[in-house]
Amino acid sequence: MRSWTKALILLLAASLGAAAADFGALRPTGYVNDFAKVLDPASIQQLEAYCAQVQNATGAQIALVTIPSLEGEPIEDVANVLYRKWGVGSKKNNEGVLLLLSINDRRTRLEVGYGLEPIIPDGNAGGILREMRPSLRAGNFAQALSDAARSIAEKIAQAKGVQIGMAPPMRHSRPGPESFPWEVILVVGGLMLLMLFFGGGRSGRGGGGGGGGFLVGMILGQLLGGGGSRTRSSGGFGGYDSGDSFGGFGGGDSGGGGASSDW
Repeated sequence: MRSWTKALILLLAASLGAAAADFGALRPTGYVNDFAKVLDPASIQQLEAYCAQVQNATGAQIALVTIPSLEGEPIEDVANVLYRKWGVGSKKNNEGVLLLLSINDRRTRLEVGYGLEPIIPDGNAGGILREMRPSLRAGNFAQALSDAARSIAEKIAQAKGVQIGMAPPMRHSRPGPESFPWEVILVVGGLMLLMLFFGGGRSGRGGGGGGGGFLVGMILGQLLGGGGSRTRSSGGFGGYDSGDSFGGFGGGDSGGGGASSDW
C-alpha cells in the first residue's frame, strides 16, 4: 500500500512539474509579454510602440518577455522554445530577437534569429545583456528592457542604413523611495498661520482679507500643483504615442544563437 502511495505521489509531482514547465503553452499578446507582472501599463505601452517602430523601419521583430521562474529548465531551452513556438521575425528573413528575463532566477537570455546573427553575433548579444545589469540589480525592469531594445534596434538600423522613426529613449536612474514632503508641510503650515493672523484681523473691515487668501491660495497651488511635473519615470520610452498595433509574429526561426547572463 505504501509503495502505491509513493508511486502516486511521484507521478503527481512529475505531472505538476511538467505542467509548470510547459512554456510552449504560453501565447504572445504583443511585442511585450510580461508574464511575471513586473512592468507597469505605461511602460508596456511605450515599449510596444517602440518595437512597432523598429519593425516598421527595419522589418525586424523584437519580443520582450518576462517570466517568474524557469522551473528548473535551462534559460536557453526556454527562450528557444518560445522563439520557435511564437515564430519571432518573418518566415522569409528570420530577422527577430527574443529577450527573456527570468525574475526569480535572475537570469537573462537574448535569443537571436538566423537572419540577425551577422548583425548581433554572440559577443554583441552578451554585451547587451551586461548593459542591463545595473537596472536589473536595482529592480528597474522597464529601464533594463528599454536599454536593451534601444541597443538592439540601433544595431539593426545601422546595418540596414535606416533610422528608427522616433528618438532613442533617455536613460533614467531608478528613483529611490520618495521621502515624506516635510518641507511642503512646514511651508503650508506657515502660510496658513499667516493667513489666519493677517486675514482674521481684517475680516471685520469690509472683508479685506480676501486678497490675502487669494495670494495664499496661489502659493499653495504652485507648491502642490507644481509637483505634478515631477512624476516618477518608469524608465521606458516616454512621450510617444503610436497608432501601430501588434499584428503577430511572422513565423521566424532561431538555431540557438545569442547569449545568456545573470544579474
